[in-house]
Amino acid sequence: MSQPDFSANLKPHPQANGAATLAKERQQSSFDTNAISKHLFGDAYLERQARILKIVTAEKVFSKTNQANLSRPDRYKLGLARGKRLRQLMNEHNWNDDDFLMAEWLVDDVLPHHLNISLFKSAILEQCNEEQRAYWYPKLQAWEIIGAYAQTELGHGSNVRGLEATATWDHQTKEFVLHSPTLTASKWWNGTLGRTATHCVFVAQLRIPKRAGSEEFHSYGPHPFIMRVRDERTHKPMEGIIVGDIGPKYGYAPMDNAYMLLNQYRVPHDALLSRYATVNRETGEYVKPKNTGAMYGQLTRGRSQIVMNARLVLARAVTVAVRYLSIRRQFRDQDASDQFALEEQVLNYSTVQIRVLPLLASAFALHYSGAAMQELYERTRGADAQKESALNGLQELHFTSAGLKSLTTEMAADGIETCRRAMGGHGFGGGTGLIQLNNDYLSKPTVEGDNWMITQQVARYLLKKVKDLSTASRSTTASRLDASLARFREHSKSPPQLSGLSDARSILEAFEWRTAFLAFEAYESREVKKLPWNSLLVEFRNLSRAHTQAMLVVYFYEGLRGLDALPSSTKAVLWDLFRLFSLSTIEKDAWQFQRSGAVATKTLDQLPKEVLALMQRIRPHAVRVVDSFALPDYLLNSDLGRSDGKVYESLFHRAHVENPLNRITFNPRYWEDELVMGSKDGGQILSKL
Repeated sequence: MSQPDFSANLKPHPQANGAATLAKERQQSSFDTNAISKHLFGDAYLERQARILKIVTAEKVFSKTNQANLSRPDRYKLGLARGKRLRQLMNEHNWNDDDFLMAEWLVDDVLPHHLNISLFKSAILEQCNEEQRAYWYPKLQAWEIIGAYAQTELGHGSNVRGLEATATWDHQTKEFVLHSPTLTASKWWNGTLGRTATHCVFVAQLRIPKRAGSEEFHSYGPHPFIMRVRDERTHKPMEGIIVGDIGPKYGYAPMDNAYMLLNQYRVPHDALLSRYATVNRETGEYVKPKNTGAMYGQLTRGRSQIVMNARLVLARAVTVAVRYLSIRRQFRDQDASDQFALEEQVLNYSTVQIRVLPLLASAFALHYSGAAMQELYERTRGADAQKESALNGLQELHFTSAGLKSLTTEMAADGIETCRRAMGGHGFGGGTGLIQLNNDYLSKPTVEGDNWMITQQVARYLLKKVKDLSTASRSTTASRLDASLARFREHSKSPPQLSGLSDARSILEAFEWRTAFLAFEAYESREVKKLPWNSLLVEFRNLSRAHTQAMLVVYFYEGLRGLDALPSSTKAVLWDLFRLFSLSTIEKDAWQFQRSGAVATKTLDQLPKEVLALMQRIRPHAVRVVDSFALPDYLLNSDLGRSDGKVYESLFHRAHVENPLNRITFNPRYWEDELVMGSKDGGQILSKL
């Protein structure tokens, strides 16, 4: 006979009434949440989110209730089912690509089909000639084929030039022979390829024999080829291909990240994606790209999307933390005269604010930087890539995307964990809604270029800029960076020594001065003193970080300048967030700002008090500010971050009602083999593992 469930009649302690607490938090602030939501995302985005949310939440396959309790094979099956259903809904509701991406974002699962609509699609658009694009693009849009992008190998990732897979031109058959000559040439990590893809873009070292039948080759570096991976009817690998899923990972449970080896696998002449580089079918002559900078498109598109995604990822973590920490109460105020005073809201503690509120400000910095990065990408890629004038823009895009990708993904990944820890004991539980987000996002600091390695690209670009100035030449684009470097060269003996903490323009100048100081210092080390490149990598990383932080501050500043129509109280909060982001960043890197002369020592001494004052001004508005991110509860999937504040009710329901483990009665007696009480087989299948 089952016990009566008396828990349904219980309510949280009155002081733990989360709904009332969040209502009070919202009432105490005049921050215009709706206006900022529209400013950040636009009416079209918000309308699309509401429309798609209504559709996906009506589908049982998209329920998130128990997905965390599934095994990995079942997570892949669920992901596959979700991908198929989303594509069906696309047809049923006549969705465009943006609608589909919104649905994928809300479902918040890394679908096994994802690389078909991201890297594979990008490769077709960026690397195919017109004839190839006309053939392949309709097929991938219709999902008649499912594509992956096979570049990274077991032995090489960031160093694309070091890839071992080969593509050898056969003069006689007019084919390319794709081959994996070593175990470390195995493609590795390539999403969608493990169990799902029918085709892939395969990146290999192009080799053309010096003459027909010769074993001597001209090598032309990595090039992309499109190839069939699996039989159209059986979905089994083609002859000469070994391919499969690499196994469990930190996250991305539904994604079939792959290994793949090829054994003398032949593809036709038109398998080489030939928008920029071609091989003459009759003569075997290689025609190189007119503009090698145009080859950056594939990489920079991926990086620009990562930068845009970082701000929403951080916004999710901060939303959960701010809402929960406003509701959670621990200990009474040490200075309270009333011994019966309520316990203090955790977000009121400065030790919590210093961890969470700068991240709230950072989410806005990432938003404006992501928008600027996307605008730069669209503007640059829209130019004629074969014109010389486009090369400078493409290079700027490449190095800007490298710096922003490195810093923003680090900020978002670290920010999730900081928010989790700030939430104390409950931050370790499944009710945060951050477990999958955290595990999945851990890939971002290493994909599309390891965050530490790609900072060399930024440093190399800055060294070139300094060299141009040193040789009295000028860049073809009068960029802000060029101006700040020139200003430093002319006034290096009289640094700005920022002394005020409220003037936004002075803050910008301090960040740019620090960058210029470190850039000239690195130039001195490398070009004048001729120090080994490898000995300067940490210095280069610091330079890249400084330059990118300056970009974040500039983009944040520029983003706020056009907000004249907003209420003054709302604008004041946003400018406080700008200053909090800027000054807390200066405080963390105080030594660099002091050494460069960008900020006066006395000013640095004032920073802790100024940061504390800013946090105290922002604190009453924090809940309404995170509300402006317009993140649906379905997306957050968080007991702690619920918009209605019913934290404790939701936590208990998840444990008591939804947890499948609690529906099984186990046998803990070690002297009996039975594991599950009353089951036909005693649950002994587990004992065989």
